[in-house]
Amino acid sequence: MSEPTGTPVTNLLPTALPQVSLFALGGTIASVPQTSPDEGSAAVGVRPAVSGRELVDAVPLIAQVARVETTQVLQVPSVEITPGDLLALVELMRDAVDSGADGIVVTQGTDTLEESAFMVDLLWDRPQPVIFTAAMRTPSSPGADGPANLLAAVQLAVTPEARDLGVLVCLGDAVHAARHVRKAHSSNPAAFESPGLGPIGWVTEGRPRIALRPVRGGAPLRVIAGTDLPNVALVRIGLGDDGQLLQAVGSLDVQGLVVEGVGGGHVPRALAPVLSRLVEQMPVLLASRTGAGEVLTQTYGYPGGEIDLRARGLLGTGAYDGTKARLLLVLALAAGLDRPALDRLLTL
Repeated sequence: MSEPTGTPVTNLLPTALPQVSLFALGGTIASVPQTSPDEGSAAVGVRPAVSGRELVDAVPLIAQVARVETTQVLQVPSVEITPGDLLALVELMRDAVDSGADGIVVTQGTDTLEESAFMVDLLWDRPQPVIFTAAMRTPSSPGADGPANLLAAVQLAVTPEARDLGVLVCLGDAVHAARHVRKAHSSNPAAFESPGLGPIGWVTEGRPRIALRPVRGGAPLRVIAGTDLPNVALVRIGLGDDGQLLQAVGSLDVQGLVVEGVGGGHVPRALAPVLSRLVEQMPVLLASRTGAGEVLTQTYGYPGGEIDLRARGLLGTGAYDGTKARLLLVLALAAGLDRPALDRLLTL
């Protein structure tokens, strides 16, 4: 029996898959055993050598999720990635989404992943999701986690619910916001956590779920690739610190300083006058070394307490630890933010 005139015929052709641009930077996810030591080293271990294209092709299920275009940006351990590299990466990512990519995936090493993801999040000004992923075990290790992490990252990158969330981190089927995540273990496969918040979502049976939508806060910073970035020092304070390291900062070629105080943001009283002098030379931020919670503002009034240090001109970093606060200050200085604008950025 023929179809009645005017009745639409259902299109049985498969819908075109979404497009994902993957940018590979190296790291454990791409590392294989060496046959000889690197130049300048006597050790033989693993090193990044597997390309982004090879990583994708090794996970056939990805082809059922998205069309993935790969770009090999770097092939290094993550400790070698620089802020300048990330500025250039953001330009490549913008070009990709402006050319039609529905989402971005970045693979790199875990050691500095929290820093890379955070810095890119401060700069990202598009609605398309950016997903950082990695591996704690090399491809040749028993229980290698790279393939599953890569598949989950691609699935997350094409999920509409991930749009307008900025940069996310996806490992072990957990989804973290870049502004909160940190590596909390040197070798455990479940190495990443978000203190005080936890994951904002997860991936189950290939289906990403976003349970919480964190507030990103503030407009993205605009710093173009090739900008001469300022040097910012990071100094962690400990028991009995005599201030020699802080005193040396004033004579170095640095344009900013982040101090990781103890507890809620405290230093020994002998360091307070040193910090006063440094504030006259450069912006000085006060973070906590605890790794969770916020820098206090109005509780402890003794010399070296947070009330005293704020009165001396230090700016609290809120919930940002020293590592993230350092990168924020680098970009804020490069973007030309004044002190009030920097203070507002730190409170978001």
